[in-house]
Amino acid sequence: MEKKVDYSRNSGNRIKQVNKLLQSDHLGKLPPQAIDIEQAVLGALMLEKNAISKAIDILKPDSFYEPKHQFIYAAIRELFATTNPVDIITVTNYLRTQGELEASGGPSYISQLTSRVASSANIEFHSRIIAEKHIKRELIRMSSEVMEDAYDDTQDVFDVLSKAEGKLFQIAENNTGKQVQNMQSVVREAIEEIEKASQNSDGISGVPTGFMDIDRITSGFQRSDMIVIAGRPAMGKTAFVLSMARNTAVEYNMGVAFFSLEMSSVQLVKRLIASETRLSADKLRKGNLREDEYQQLHARISKLATAPIFIDDTPGLSIFDLRAKCRRLKMQHNIEMVIIDYLQLMSAKDGKGTGNREQEISTISRSIKEIAKELNIPIIALAQLSRSVETRGGDKKPILSDLRESGAIEQDADIVGFLYRPEYYGFATDEDNNSNRGIGEVIIAKHRNGSTGNIKLRFVQEFAKFENLENYTGNEDNFAIPQNAVIDRENNTYTLGSKINNTNENGSEFDAPNEDSPF
Repeated sequence: MEKKVDYSRNSGNRIKQVNKLLQSDHLGKLPPQAIDIEQAVLGALMLEKNAISKAIDILKPDSFYEPKHQFIYAAIRELFATTNPVDIITVTNYLRTQGELEASGGPSYISQLTSRVASSANIEFHSRIIAEKHIKRELIRMSSEVMEDAYDDTQDVFDVLSKAEGKLFQIAENNTGKQVQNMQSVVREAIEEIEKASQNSDGISGVPTGFMDIDRITSGFQRSDMIVIAGRPAMGKTAFVLSMARNTAVEYNMGVAFFSLEMSSVQLVKRLIASETRLSADKLRKGNLREDEYQQLHARISKLATAPIFIDDTPGLSIFDLRAKCRRLKMQHNIEMVIIDYLQLMSAKDGKGTGNREQEISTISRSIKEIAKELNIPIIALAQLSRSVETRGGDKKPILSDLRESGAIEQDADIVGFLYRPEYYGFATDEDNNSNRGIGEVIIAKHRNGSTGNIKLRFVQEFAKFENLENYTGNEDNFAIPQNAVIDRENNTYTLGSKINNTNENGSEFDAPNEDSPF
């Protein structure tokens, strides 16, 4: 049953406040309204019971401009919610029992409303007109409040900006909703997606990660999915999602938003540069590069520099700010994927905790899933695991119950993957006696729309990156561009002179191959 609101007590002051703002001298215009249509709609609702079901999802009491109509519509909604009949007599009687009859115009005014309409055939169209007028009034009210705050020198400008944005999105959320779809339209949409997927030879229907085995199991991360990647510290969570962001943006030219609550944007980009140029992060951090390594650096970063990756390193990001920023990035840059590093560092509202951390994490998790559905994009959220992993015996592989602070993360997520490096825990070989050196595992423990499984990747610690196990090139990770190379920066290539006329110390025509050289 819908919660009953005491309009006689709460609406009076609000109506006066809104009307005062709307009728301010600096506006000089009558607020958007449609009194005659409001009367016709109320009359239709009291004449035909089927009309209510058409208008109930479109209109709220505040949608009406005339205060009398707000009381009358609130009474109609309450009668409808309690399965009581709705007509002139029941509405009048209900308003009388609530002490709101006079505020509603009295019995004579209510009875006159039914004479304003001949049929309820166009009730839905008329209701939408009323709703549109209400949205315009709300925008005017919001603008007036923002102007008032902007003239106040005691207000911080960024607080005013944040408040204005919040009010704007609140108006949108309160007045727009997803309509119910019939089976025919949904089936048509599903068939179109199946046909589109069939045209992809690689079988990827979602956003590709660049990791072949992960894409094989997931068919790419699907739109509207919430994906949680969890692990203990030092497992390489940030390195994993950075590698994924790079693959998606550089190889597939899809926009990726990266929200880093732990590392600065410059630190993240240095990691990406180390991964892209195959220069050690330690060398980049110290700036200890040879001339040929500087040439290698500049030759290889052009693709990265133009990649559609958008980094936000706001600390203590709130779920409200995340929603607003994701909406803007989707609108301005058409981002295809969002990455959050990491979930437990977020706050539920405006950087302030609610006191109950488990409840707050539940709110954050649920909101991330809502944003993914609203923007129709996959959102990858990193998460920490509890210390129970360290105290447990055996191979110390994480399980779903290890997710820290809230079971809601497991519940809301469409995919839960764990990052695990057996080498970190001292396991030199796996069960088949294969070396675990440089091996990272992605354990897909939950997959709402597909299968689970363990995926092995190569973790190159020197460059803080993950890559496909099959593509690993061993010593090539450590090569540098030779000093005598001629670099073509435009095409990211370099050319070496021929050694055919070289002679060695013994006067031989050709040099013996250098075992340490990658060429």
